Amino acid sequence: MTTKNPNSKIALSVSRDIPFNKLVLSQSNVRRIKAGVAIEELAADIARRTLLQSLTVRPVLDADGAETGMFEIPAGGRRYRALELLVKQKRLTRTAPIPCVIRTEGLAEEDSLAENIQRAPLHPLDQFRAFQAMREKGMGEEEIAAAFFVSVHVVKQRLRLASVSETLRDAYAADEMTLDHLMAFTVNPDHARQVQVWEAIKDSYTKQPYQIRRILTEDAVRASDKRAQFIGIDAYVEAGGAVMRDLFESDDGGWLEDIGLVDMLVTEKLNEEAEAIRAEGWKWIEVGLDFPYGHTYGLRRLFGEQEPLTDEQQAARDALQEELDKLEAEYADAPELPDEIDERLGEIETAIDAIDDRPLVYDADEVSRAGAFISISPSGHLHVARGFVRPDDELPVAPDADETETSSTGDGETEAGGSQSVDPANEPDEDEGLKPIPDRLVTELTAHRTVALRLALGGSFDTAFLTCLHKFVLDQFYGHAQDSCLELSAKCIYFGSQAPGLGETPYAIALNERHEALGSNLPNDPDKLRDHLDALDNDTRQALFAHCVALTANATVETYNRRPRAIADADRLAATVGLDMAAAGWKPTAEAYLGRVTKARIAAAVAEVKGDKIASDLEALKKGAMVAQAEELLADTGWLPEPLRTPKETVQVPSDDAAGGEAAGGAPSAANDGETAMDQEDDPADTEEAGQDDEMVAAE
Repeated sequence: MTTKNPNSKIALSVSRDIPFNKLVLSQSNVRRIKAGVAIEELAADIARRTLLQSLTVRPVLDADGAETGMFEIPAGGRRYRALELLVKQKRLTRTAPIPCVIRTEGLAEEDSLAENIQRAPLHPLDQFRAFQAMREKGMGEEEIAAAFFVSVHVVKQRLRLASVSETLRDAYAADEMTLDHLMAFTVNPDHARQVQVWEAIKDSYTKQPYQIRRILTEDAVRASDKRAQFIGIDAYVEAGGAVMRDLFESDDGGWLEDIGLVDMLVTEKLNEEAEAIRAEGWKWIEVGLDFPYGHTYGLRRLFGEQEPLTDEQQAARDALQEELDKLEAEYADAPELPDEIDERLGEIETAIDAIDDRPLVYDADEVSRAGAFISISPSGHLHVARGFVRPDDELPVAPDADETETSSTGDGETEAGGSQSVDPANEPDEDEGLKPIPDRLVTELTAHRTVALRLALGGSFDTAFLTCLHKFVLDQFYGHAQDSCLELSAKCIYFGSQAPGLGETPYAIALNERHEALGSNLPNDPDKLRDHLDALDNDTRQALFAHCVALTANATVETYNRRPRAIADADRLAATVGLDMAAAGWKPTAEAYLGRVTKARIAAAVAEVKGDKIASDLEALKKGAMVAQAEELLADTGWLPEPLRTPKETVQVPSDDAAGGEAAGGAPSAANDGETAMDQEDDPADTEEAGQDDEMVAAE
């Protein structure tokens, strides 16, 4: 092998234009894998900008070593294929001169390998800046996309990456952050905030892109938030609000930057809706973003009746129903509906729903005493709950005509219990005329009647069941109605202030919907309730009874009221009905659990599902990052904290002196589930998220 003198002058290979029909592909090209830009796109690029890079060729020799006038291409095969396509398309002549570098020394494979290895790929940041420079020089996003055969969305992404803070671009160029990190920073256009977040996390043990996105959007309102859905993104933008978008990951519509503007628009729209509702004649209107769960407890509910259909509405509905039935029968056996039929079925169902969803009509006298609650549903729609009567607004109950009267003749004195002490010697003689039966005697007689009534009622299950149902329905649907002789009460405990957000959970929504559905069929007048219940079928009665009984269940562990035996009974009841809180919709989110317990409990939860190794890695994170990552790890796993778990084995009822210990079945009390305030203070790492640990579900 000949070694060149390093001090000798370099002679570059000769270059010249060679007619295209004198070029052939070489078998020495090392590129075998087809990747990168397609031949069609490369041909279009050459047609637009001509050939920007010469071909590397070698003379084709005959058997005697003489040149044949043909040249093979060991490096530049894809460019040759693109030129060949242009020739076939008659956009380039077969004899067109092609710029070529002619090599004669070394191996053809060496030429091919060196050209591909020595080529330095363009740094992504240079591409971002190049796109930005082209836009600044007047090229639109569509033009740039067409020029480089990429989608407009890709151009938008590149331009967004080029628009981040120069500090971040320099960090990316110096390999201090990854491209994924840079993408995450594009969520928020505020350069100062970008740099602030980068300075805060750049030296941390872990800096995941999702953490960057979470921090940059923590002071904004998600477009999927019910407030944003209520006012509409378009209305927010028209009012001057800015929307942050993530071009690299699904963002559910982005984030609304101006929280103050969102709240102002929400308030204005709610008040406008309230004025329209107030015009219906209600005595009072309460407006709020939402209300605590159980805010209507103790209020009597009015249920209106739908306006009857007009002849035109009935005819339209009948026609729509006939068309719907016909289409469903025609395509009953079709494996898939044609698009136009599927669309038409949707239109028909929407039209029928619009006819059926008619306004409710309420008694005018009742409306003048009742009110309405106006709020926003979890889906972002206006929620109006009409027809609630406060106890103070109920009409005064007139005393019955035959109500026992207190004697004013001095026949006796009224005792503390309401009965009158009468001396038998002072009871009236028969010749004194017809007078009211003495109170004492009335009490004695009705006491006898009560015992006999109990005996008779206890012998008739159907009557006892109906009477109990009557009392329960009065308690749960009619507020303070006192129209039953039963000395029992269906008391319902609500937890609005104790459990914020409870009303928006899937199980609370489902319970409220069932309550509304059952109550909507009840008469507004409690005096008509007994006759109404008499007329119900057995299945409806049982459903109503089960619902009323269910509303009295209380499995809440409170620091001041341990109730170990009651909690054990709740565990048994949960096991009987197969309660699964994960299936019901509870999720271990930061707000619901993770952000309100110690790091040790977070790690224990993750270890239970994902193993000790992953849990151990989490413990090195700060509290906020640990909570966010744990929430992702536990999502959709069905994991539950101990107080929410349903025991699988027979529950042992604890003795009364077990108060303060764990409830049977392994469900600990609130005090045992979370560390005390002292425990939190012992671990400084647990106080890194300001305001979160103060809400710890714990008690000494």
